[in-house]
Amino acid sequence: MDQVLDMPMSSGGGVCSPQASLKTWLPILVWLPRYRLSWLQMDLIAGITVGLTTVPQSLAYAEVVGLPPQYGLYSAFMGGFIYCMFGTSKDVVLGPTAIMSLLCAPHVGHHPGHAVLLTFLCGVIQVIMSVLRLGFLLDHISDSVIKGFTCAAAVTIVFGQLKNILGIGEVPQQFLLQLYYTFLKIPEARLCDVVMGLLCIGTLVLLTRKIPAGSEDHPVSSKRIQGLIWGLVTARSALVVVGATFLVYFAEVWGYKPFTMTGETSQGLPPVKPPPFSEKTPNGTVLSFSQTAQSLQGGLVIVPLMGLLESIAIAKAYASQNDYRIDTNQEIFAIGLTNILGSFVSSYPVTGSFGRSAVNSQTGVCTPAGGVVTGTIVLLSLAFFMPLFHYIPKASLAAVIICSVAPMADYRVFQDLWQNCSLDLLPFLVTFLISFWEVPYGIVGGVMVSGVINIYKYKKFSHVPLKTLGHS
Repeated sequence: MDQVLDMPMSSGGGVCSPQASLKTWLPILVWLPRYRLSWLQMDLIAGITVGLTTVPQSLAYAEVVGLPPQYGLYSAFMGGFIYCMFGTSKDVVLGPTAIMSLLCAPHVGHHPGHAVLLTFLCGVIQVIMSVLRLGFLLDHISDSVIKGFTCAAAVTIVFGQLKNILGIGEVPQQFLLQLYYTFLKIPEARLCDVVMGLLCIGTLVLLTRKIPAGSEDHPVSSKRIQGLIWGLVTARSALVVVGATFLVYFAEVWGYKPFTMTGETSQGLPPVKPPPFSEKTPNGTVLSFSQTAQSLQGGLVIVPLMGLLESIAIAKAYASQNDYRIDTNQEIFAIGLTNILGSFVSSYPVTGSFGRSAVNSQTGVCTPAGGVVTGTIVLLSLAFFMPLFHYIPKASLAAVIICSVAPMADYRVFQDLWQNCSLDLLPFLVTFLISFWEVPYGIVGGVMVSGVINIYKYKKFSHVPLKTLGHS
């Protein structure tokens, strides 16, 4: 495929022309003038495919945060439009993710207003970091800390969805209490929800298998079959949720209500309004902006930083794989602006998605314009299909989440760290274990241990004679 993106990288020295500076801040000016009709076809295919994945995942991730399902869709469309203009990667898809949902949950407290304000403040922090060119700070969070948090997040999210597979309620959000009460209430499990959840998981696993190799005798038909299978695989989340929804709908028509459903959702597009800088409590007390912001606590540090780490890691990976360049500080700006503008349409904090970015890349997206198609599909879902979302069984959404995040809990990480650098295993374990208690404490603890190890390594090697290090 032709080289599509070649973003201008700003340098530390020298003087850039106004045109080059404008292209640095608006990367769309680089690729749009040379846009081709052949790219449009690929962007449409990728955008539609990612959109069919985004809608069910966004509905499901709202459950992880503790918000009504429509807030997942409110968070899923702004990124496609903003990133198309300001992003420097053709593959990255911005939107709600499992990790960001988990990070936001303890600070939001089932309160949509707090989630929207957190989005706005995260965006402001990220834009300031971009303007001050502070992207280098992200390099001080080691890979072992990221891997520890990612594995812990996967385990936490999977166990958090067991209550929806079992069809039980009133389970606390804190991991250890959640684990205890989930197993305690197993006798109260609803058989139909369990069967629905297991069927959805089984179907998703089956559709995730590799596409079979083509036949040499019938190459054309084999390509068509592979294309059909690939379409089923990439849109598997949508297929499973749609199938489960129709089953529940017909059961309701026949007078049966054996499943736990998503429930009522607000119909239509979200209202465009500023984030709530103050709020009124049920007893009439008005909380000021400072009081509301204080309730967000460490979320104003952990959420924006981890959101940037997740998205930039994806952007760097695909830039290397597909041979183009990205601008880290411009990526930070694009994410921050998405969060700021997203807060005006009731979004909660978003970042780059590992899974949807993979689908985007594998379906051959050529430019960030694919995100506009994805965003349009989400808007159409909000405008026309919200009444149907009432019939989505919670067990099917739980299955989508479990199958999306389970691969992140990779046991091979432990083995790799042990073989390559056993010292890095310590911050991994600290982050992994403490994150089950409180995620922010796990990350902070891991960063502190990693910092101590780096100081130890520096002192150890600073005393090594120059000849030992290979100098004459």
